[in-house]
Amino acid sequence: MPGAYRPGMDLRHLRYFIGVVDAGSMVLASRRLHVSQPTLSRQIRDLEKEFSVRLFDRVGRKLNLTVEGRDLVARSRHLIAEAEALTARSAVLGGNTAGVLRVGAPPQFIEAAMPGVLHAYRHAHPTVQVQLSEDGGRSLLTRVEQGELHLAIGMLSDLGPLASRLLYPLRVLAVMSRGHPLAARRGLTIDDLAHEPLLILASGFQTRQLFEEACKDRQPDLHIVLESRSPQSLIALAAAGHGIAIVPSVVPLPRSRVAIVGLVHQGRPLGSWGRVFWHPQRYLAPYGEAFIDTLVRYMMRSYPGHALRVTRGVERPAF
Repeated sequence: MPGAYRPGMDLRHLRYFIGVVDAGSMVLASRRLHVSQPTLSRQIRDLEKEFSVRLFDRVGRKLNLTVEGRDLVARSRHLIAEAEALTARSAVLGGNTAGVLRVGAPPQFIEAAMPGVLHAYRHAHPTVQVQLSEDGGRSLLTRVEQGELHLAIGMLSDLGPLASRLLYPLRVLAVMSRGHPLAARRGLTIDDLAHEPLLILASGFQTRQLFEEACKDRQPDLHIVLESRSPQSLIALAAAGHGIAIVPSVVPLPRSRVAIVGLVHQGRPLGSWGRVFWHPQRYLAPYGEAFIDTLVRYMMRSYPGHALRVTRGVERPAF
């Protein structure tokens, strides 16, 4: 299918197309985009006519991207990102300090650190609108690569073409009731957890990935009783004596009601370092660079989980 932008095509068509893809349905997309459903449907039909392809397979009210649709949405995200970068650069050259900065981060980081970071940033940059997006894992990396996000925060180490700066250490923790037989230990290995009822985060969380990598050879011996997307649910069950919760050090912990023990793998604390990452080949406005600097300074004095001594043993990467 044609991959280039056509002079007769309006960028609005591409924005609406991306909006429908992200929403998953015309009804929800029309609400998010504040346009009527008939108008939105007409814009999508015009786009399909322009490229002479079908973009969606329609199954009832559900929309599934065709092969051509998947190709176009990737190209559309790139084109929209480049157009927005050009607009931002022109505004800066014209002396305009206002703008929009799109930042993605896991929900635990948003809860634990983002309020303080935003307070510090907005004091110096009151005219910049920071749009937060909750996500995690490699999805954040993909959205930065595609230009959907200017910046993202995560625990990824393989960032491909993206640039990054280190922010804070994260330790994988075992949280249990204070009366648990393992509560007094200074560290726990995967072997120590064999046959214990485990409460773990669902697939997609970086903590889950770190845990699985550490116990590749012990999966049959592990007794997982619950997988959840809510760390607080796991912690509540662990505090009540229903198992050991495997959670990251960034989540708030009821330290008076639970025992917290850091996991150890191959003699080292099991964990990683959080990073802020961006695409070095895309224009990042000065207020975006300032946000990175604010993040780094804030993390130096108050990163998520800084009150836990167990986080301080996580080895800092060389870069």
